[in-house]
Amino acid sequence: MKIVLLGSTGSIGTNACSCIRRFPDRFSLVAVAANRNADTALAQVREFGCRAVCIGAEALAPEVRKSLPPGVRLFAGEAGLEALVNETDFDVLLNALVGAVGLRATVAALKRNKCVALANKESLVVGGEYITSLLNRGMGQLIPIDSEHSAIQQCLAGEDVSSVESIILTASGGPFRELPLDKMASVTPAQALNHPTWVMGRKITIDSATLVNKGFEVIEAHHLFAMSYDRLRVVIHPQSIVHSLVEFHDGAVMAQLGVPDMELPIQYALSFPKRLELRSKRLNLADIGTLTFYEPDYRRFPCLKLCLDAGRTGRTAPVVLNAANEIAVAAFLEGRIRFGQIAETIEAALSGHTPLAVDGLEVIEEVDKKTRKSVEKALENA
Repeated sequence: MKIVLLGSTGSIGTNACSCIRRFPDRFSLVAVAANRNADTALAQVREFGCRAVCIGAEALAPEVRKSLPPGVRLFAGEAGLEALVNETDFDVLLNALVGAVGLRATVAALKRNKCVALANKESLVVGGEYITSLLNRGMGQLIPIDSEHSAIQQCLAGEDVSSVESIILTASGGPFRELPLDKMASVTPAQALNHPTWVMGRKITIDSATLVNKGFEVIEAHHLFAMSYDRLRVVIHPQSIVHSLVEFHDGAVMAQLGVPDMELPIQYALSFPKRLELRSKRLNLADIGTLTFYEPDYRRFPCLKLCLDAGRTGRTAPVVLNAANEIAVAAFLEGRIRFGQIAETIEAALSGHTPLAVDGLEVIEEVDKKTRKSVEKALENA
């Protein structure tokens, strides 16, 4: 199986490389894409014998070109990313990019009737309605990598989807699940980046602290499993052992459990529908002792409510949601706004937007561009 790996130097990307190393007779990494971490990307090219590489930061391309092994094609920038997907021979696109930049690559792969192993949440958050239309027309296949959606897929294996009553996604609650509400406003970037369970990139770690990440996953689940929002629920589960649950109309609830480790869902996506051996830490329930669950508090996590409302509204509302969140998170990490202003920024952007029908990438990208510009201007004038 020939794999193109986008976001190859991030946490998902490096874990994916570990999976590929374990099964050199099954998997072949033919191309990688990274943003600025050119040294690691070049090391991956050499190790796996890749035929192509894309560097998102175009200014780095001339230096990268000097270090490329003979015969390796170099692509650069967002246009280069799409060209890499269109011009490379592969079987599976593993999209682990962060942000809306991943959408065009996902669409390009599906239009080539390829399988997409998806860890780029924004593809479905921003372009879910459009991607669903492509899949419904028989273009490609989508397999989720997020641990929550992988868990749901595993619970649904062999089941009649019409018998599903609800889907329950679990959330760790991040670093602030027990912080007094009156202290939430003074949270620092360093505190928000200290996730109690998962090791992730900076942006997604902030999204996990606000629960935007979980809201995005609800929107993803809506599109992946054709489930209405009133049948999708979120529960806080601090231990991060139960990754998601499926409730059936006879009252049975099926759950997928495991230690917090992304290698399993990555490997499951690459080997689907088969299961390959993975020698990793095993779950010992006696050691865990207690599993706890409780409802999310929207006062503590207003971003989760904003995500659910945007998902229900549909059309271009999730585009605005994502764009405003990306700008707000960057501003928070730079110290320009307070933690609580992330939700305020998203809410203001959504309230000022009239949702449009999504009939192609052009509408999505135009709304995305306008939202980013208006949110930046609002933050500068605040």
